[in-house]
Amino acid sequence: MGAWLALGLLISAAIILVLRHDTGSIGGFEPADFAGIMAGIALLIYLGGAIFSSYRRNIQAAVRHLVIWSALALGLIAVYTYRVELLTVAHRVAGELLPAGVEVPLPPGAGNENAVRIRRRADGHFVARTRVNGNSISMIVDTGASSVVLRPEDAGRIGFKLEALNYTIPVRTANGTSFAARVRLKSVSIGNVTARNVEALIARPGALHQSLLGMSFLSRLQSYEFSGDFLTLRGYL
Repeated sequence: MGAWLALGLLISAAIILVLRHDTGSIGGFEPADFAGIMAGIALLIYLGGAIFSSYRRNIQAAVRHLVIWSALALGLIAVYTYRVELLTVAHRVAGELLPAGVEVPLPPGAGNENAVRIRRRADGHFVARTRVNGNSISMIVDTGASSVVLRPEDAGRIGFKLEALNYTIPVRTANGTSFAARVRLKSVSIGNVTARNVEALIARPGALHQSLLGMSFLSRLQSYEFSGDFLTLRGYL
């Protein structure tokens, strides 16, 4: 019965569309919208008839399944409603469970900025797995460094010709004063936080044990915050 009703509705809608095609609107709806609404109603009638035919001899099963599907629908609505709070809890749990140095993306803040959190290593350093010009490099976050500083090994991996660099910029390292070459990086990213056209230095061989993520990157962010064992970086979209 439901199938015949749905078919009749579709035929009636088609006739109305043919007869009223030049009126501009049908019942206040554009012809395309009217056709979509009628098709949706016909589909509901067809599905409703099929469901009724399946359950008309088993009312208890119909009620039980209706309750189950209603509960599932309410659960999905509740999850969607509290999605931001649930994501925050999930990211906090992930931050505690993941190894140090692994970045955990955070839900957008009030300004819809991108955000990422890094956990402190046992030695007290915050080490970030960065992508420099698309290449993965491990870097120590160093607010005392005025610039991003790359080891020659890391600089070579991302395409710089070390023999063509001019090491004229004096820098202080743990091994004393050395010299570095000034360069520009197309992009520096940690998780979903990215800065482009970042000023950087390439140290001479042997001057650094690990590349440094300094202020030429950090100052380009919206904010960075140290809180206990975590560093939170927020960047503009």
